[in-house]
Amino acid sequence: MATLRRQCWLFAIGSTLFAVATIPGLPATAGAGLPNLLCFIGSWFFTTAGWLQLALAQPRLGYGWYSAATQFAGTILFNISTGAALWAHAVKPERRLVWAPDMLGSVAFLLSGVLGIVAVTAVVGLIEVKSHDWQAEWINMVGCVAFGVSALGAFVTESGVTEDALLANVGTFIGALCFLVAALLVLPRQT
Repeated sequence: MATLRRQCWLFAIGSTLFAVATIPGLPATAGAGLPNLLCFIGSWFFTTAGWLQLALAQPRLGYGWYSAATQFAGTILFNISTGAALWAHAVKPERRLVWAPDMLGSVAFLLSGVLGIVAVTAVVGLIEVKSHDWQAEWINMVGCVAFGVSALGAFVTESGVTEDALLANVGTFIGALCFLVAALLVLPRQT
């Protein structure tokens, strides 16, 4: 059953897995296998949460539904890219195939972030810093930008080398922390 509470917890768990996978220094010490696995598992939590968000969205409300639909598409692209990263870790020439769905997923997240801001602005106003929904949308947008920056750093050259592994990991880490905070901000409190 789709509930906001479940959606928030699934986003929080997925975010935590992405954050742990990209803790500064972990990929360098643990190798790429563990971080890739954690991101792959985290991507499924994101997709399930995205599906719940889409199920809870009201199509007649417009931008909120389009934001959820775009984010859900982005999560599927992240399932593909994180799964490809697991496989490509063992097959070096195939590492370049990981980047395209990662970048497209990041673009989908950026678009969903913009649509989310438009939707929350229509409901609470342009600036409403006391609103948890407003705060969460803007923090989510920062996370979307960080994931986009991460995708730029994660570009794999023809030789199979990541363009800027530090930027890729730090962008993912910051984005994951932003998504975690955003999910916890809108998490309904137990009564």
